[in-house]
Amino acid sequence: MSFIKKIYVNGKDEVEFFKQLEKRSGETDKKVSAVVNEIIETVREGGDSAVKAYTEKFDGKLPQYYEVPREVINDAMTDADPAFVEALLNAIENITDFHQRQKSQSFVNAKADGCIMGQKVRGLDKVGLYVPGGTAAYPSSVLMNAVPAKIAGVKEIIMVTPPLKDGTPNKDILVAAGLCGVDRVFMSGGAQAIAALAYGTEEIPKVDKIVGPGNIYVATAKKLLYGVVDIDMVAGPSEILVMADETAKPKFVAADLMSQAEHDRLASAILVTTSEKLADETIAEIERQMEYLERKDIIRYSLENYGAMIICNTKDEAVDMANRCAPEHLEVLFENPLEYVGRLDNAGSVFLGQYASEPLGDYYAGPNHVLPTSGTARFFSPLGVNSFEKRSSFIYYTEDALRKAKDDIVLVAEKEGLTAHANAIKVRFE
Repeated sequence: MSFIKKIYVNGKDEVEFFKQLEKRSGETDKKVSAVVNEIIETVREGGDSAVKAYTEKFDGKLPQYYEVPREVINDAMTDADPAFVEALLNAIENITDFHQRQKSQSFVNAKADGCIMGQKVRGLDKVGLYVPGGTAAYPSSVLMNAVPAKIAGVKEIIMVTPPLKDGTPNKDILVAAGLCGVDRVFMSGGAQAIAALAYGTEEIPKVDKIVGPGNIYVATAKKLLYGVVDIDMVAGPSEILVMADETAKPKFVAADLMSQAEHDRLASAILVTTSEKLADETIAEIERQMEYLERKDIIRYSLENYGAMIICNTKDEAVDMANRCAPEHLEVLFENPLEYVGRLDNAGSVFLGQYASEPLGDYYAGPNHVLPTSGTARFFSPLGVNSFEKRSSFIYYTEDALRKAKDDIVLVAEKEGLTAHANAIKVRFE
């Protein structure tokens, strides 16, 4: 008997499964919140000395540098594997091409009566980019956060990243930072780095927004500091839902499900299919392929607890289920996948066809891999250029135009009991 659940859609069993799935994120642990609150307040009061003390406490020693010198970043790029640099440059080209199309435009609307209204769009002044260090270091996340920020016109990107155990920076992270034009890099991680970015210290600038993934302490710090500073999103465990029919290749489906299951024990990987035969063959493929994957223990735990093979009666039923689940990653391995794009309303990113495997989006194709999780794709969008933009509107009215509008404005203001609002209009025509 397989360790992966098979669920037949009947209006009850699949509903119960998705309810259980929603519980995996849950509320932030109160103990974690208490620890993070203490760290935030200590850094707010103590600045860099508090940040360094926490770094020494949690990482075992102070890093080689607090701020990484520019020549160290340049040396990392010089010494890097040329093939790795080329791969990153190719990815940057694709990410840039995609995100340049998202840039918002300022506009001016000059009316015939002389009134002028418009919107001014510009990039944020300073953005903080958190990048996990050590074994969970992801250069691809540097690209996905820094490239759209630069396109938006962000003036300065401040990166924080924890040191390796020997106190040195992760060279791959430095290469990605250098190629993307990150302005400054500080060797600090955890909630203390988030607090430093939010409030500013003697050396680490106060930023307008903090982006980037991290552990539960980082995520909690971002959540608690939202309002003091803007954040990208509160991300939950990774997830993928694959919709497939009998034409899909079990080998591909299995590999794609495991590509997300390996992220985290809480990750969710689900197959929704009209073919029970495909489900059975996919399970067999998972058990075969898993044996030669390094993170097979994590994959097994994730699939056993939060994975499922859901057998639908029709493709329409599968589409409805995908929209209800609102997954972070949605793969469509139906015979004619492009037919379904217009009907898939709730997903962070949609991958169409057997050769649009999810890691293509993680590393290379161009669309952002920072995506809403835990069903929030119903109302949240992927990270993009507009995540780093701010907008202001402006209004110019002539005397004649205001005279025509004054009675309406005064009437509404007085209905709301705001007589000073009404007065500000009346005094101009007394």
